[in-house]
Amino acid sequence: MPAASTTLRTLAVSVIALLTVTGCQALDDAGRAMGRADVVNDLAARIDRALELTYSAQYQLSGGRTASINQSQDPARSAYEWPEGKLTVTAEATTRCEADEGRTVCTLEAPPAPNSKPPVVVFAAAEREGLVTPPLVMGLLTSAALDPGAVITQRENTIAGHHATCVDVRQTAESFNACVTAEGVLGSFTGQVDGVPVELALSRYQEQVDGAAFELPPGAGVVDHRPAI
Repeated sequence: MPAASTTLRTLAVSVIALLTVTGCQALDDAGRAMGRADVVNDLAARIDRALELTYSAQYQLSGGRTASINQSQDPARSAYEWPEGKLTVTAEATTRCEADEGRTVCTLEAPPAPNSKPPVVVFAAAEREGLVTPPLVMGLLTSAALDPGAVITQRENTIAGHHATCVDVRQTAESFNACVTAEGVLGSFTGQVDGVPVELALSRYQEQVDGAAFELPPGAGVVDHRPAI
């Protein structure tokens, strides 16, 4: 299973375990009281189901830039791509590619151990460039749901032709809006990441993935840090 899948499953379990006992309340658009656990657990369950899917999601970033998230199950692998880089997680390696002064260099490291959490740093470069990842969204939702001062409201929306459930989170530290489609794919995000405003919206979703999405960028230099077998 890809590293991203392991991260999301671990986060989802943690969210459910922590929030079930909070008893905190939020209000939906109709003013109906609902437990914070209900809001977060529903989105966590959707994202969890999506980990079993094969799909390609294209995103529009601020400034007219684009990014993508690709996931395949046979074999299990995932790829995150943004204007200045790419992260690919397969059974063979965790590969981070970065473009600098017109040249792309890819660093190969050992793949995550089965059923283990990958280090959060593997997603940091993507998130700095505006590609908000599902693990980041789940982390923000967890923090918000455990913040007694946070106000969480739920609404329904349609994004790129797909039904989505959205949450608006208002809190002292960070306020944000996130949407998850019925398929469990991140639909949109508006907020801040490390103090930097970020905006992302799904522009296209399909249930097929081109195998080239998991390959290294053409002409990229390779630095292999994997331990010798």
